[in-house]
Amino acid sequence: MFLSNIFTDPDLLERYTEIAQSSLLPLLKGAFFYTIPLSIISFIIGLILAIFTALARMSDIKVLQYLARIYISIFRGTPLLVQLFIIFYGLPNLNIIIDPFPAAVIGFSLSVGAYGSEIVRAAISSIPKGQWEAGYSIGMSYSQNLKRIILPQAARVSLPPLSNTFISLIKDTSLASMILVVEMFRVAQQIASTNYEFLLLYSEVALLYWIICFPLTIIQQHIEERLSKHLVK
Repeated sequence: MFLSNIFTDPDLLERYTEIAQSSLLPLLKGAFFYTIPLSIISFIIGLILAIFTALARMSDIKVLQYLARIYISIFRGTPLLVQLFIIFYGLPNLNIIIDPFPAAVIGFSLSVGAYGSEIVRAAISSIPKGQWEAGYSIGMSYSQNLKRIILPQAARVSLPPLSNTFISLIKDTSLASMILVVEMFRVAQQIASTNYEFLLLYSEVALLYWIICFPLTIIQQHIEERLSKHLVK
């Protein structure tokens, strides 16, 4: 019914075209100034946190193991939206007030860190123990062994699933609209609230998310193919 009305009513088609064109620039601004930076910053911080959390889980120090497990359990076992609400709306009750964008970065980074740590831990565990022993045999310390031998190999194993995490993060940034971050979906909500063309605006923003994620998916597939050929050789 929606599509048939558009193509049978020239005035309606013109109206929708004008709305789509006028909303494109604000949506792109929301993407380039908020959605994409939020994704990149949160992923980088989350990845660093994931590496340290994975190492803590594999540590011989029990306290570090328990702390890492508790952190992972909490952030993997609760909804991301609830986490964002606690950070942005809940912490002010403790006189801790965080602006929308930093609050979103904190929430997404903690989430990426929890999920990414299990990916990194599995990748490190997949490296044969002989690699560790080879490093120790030539006098390397634990940190040197980890930096020069283990992590470079683990990076190859963890790259495909971490790429999936990044692509998912880009889509999850739409949740930041719920804590007043003016990212792409928030802009679509604001525009739709003035003209009430929710289907059109939300469809347009969905298309933009797809345009952003599709090239990343192609790049990910290319990387996976290259890694698989390298592993076969």
